Amino acid sequence: MATSPTVLAGASTSSSPAPTLAPVTAKLPVVPLLIAVVIGVVVATLSVGGVVYYLAHAGRLQMQGGATQKTESIVTAATHAMVLEPLLVNLADAGGSSYLRVALTLRVADVIDKKGAKANDEKSKNDKGMDDAVAAVRDTVLTVLGRQTADGLLAADGKEHLKTELKAALAEHNSDLKVKDIFFTDFLVQR
Repeated sequence: MATSPTVLAGASTSSSPAPTLAPVTAKLPVVPLLIAVVIGVVVATLSVGGVVYYLAHAGRLQMQGGATQKTESIVTAATHAMVLEPLLVNLADAGGSSYLRVALTLRVADVIDKKGAKANDEKSKNDKGMDDAVAAVRDTVLTVLGRQTADGLLAADGKEHLKTELKAALAEHNSDLKVKDIFFTDFLVQR
C-alpha cells in the first residue's frame, strides 16, 4: 500500500512558498510608565519623610545627630547623704505650746576641686570638719524651723513650702554646701 501525504483542510497545495510573518512587537507606552514610576517614588519618599518627621518631633524617634533634636550632655554630680539627728523645736504659735519633732536627710552634691579629687574625701577623714558642717546645718535648720507655725506646717503644701525655705536658707548661710534635695524621715507636729 502506498502512503500518501496527508492534506490538511484549508492548506493550499500550491508549490509557492508560505508567507513569512514579521515578529510582532508591541510598543510599551514608555513615557506614561516612566511618569508613573517617578510619581510613585516621590509619593513613597514624602510618606516616609513625613512619618520620620512626626516621630522625631514627637520624641519617639532617637536621633543620633542633626538639627531636629537638641543634644544636651547630662552631667550627674556625685552626691552623698547628710543625715541629721532628730530635732525638737518650739513653733512660733501663740501660747508657745506647739512643737515640731523632725529628722532630716539632705542630699548634698560632692565638691570636686580642679584636680578632680573630691574635697569631701578630705573632710570625711577629718571628723572635726564634718562636725563643723553638720553643726552649721543644724543651726540654720533650727532657725528656719523656729519661725514656722503649726497651721502652716499642717497645710496641704506645708512640707513643700518648708523644703524650699530650708533650701534657700542653707544656700544663703552655708554657701559651700550644695543641697540638692531634702527628705523628712520623721515629722511630728504637737499642738
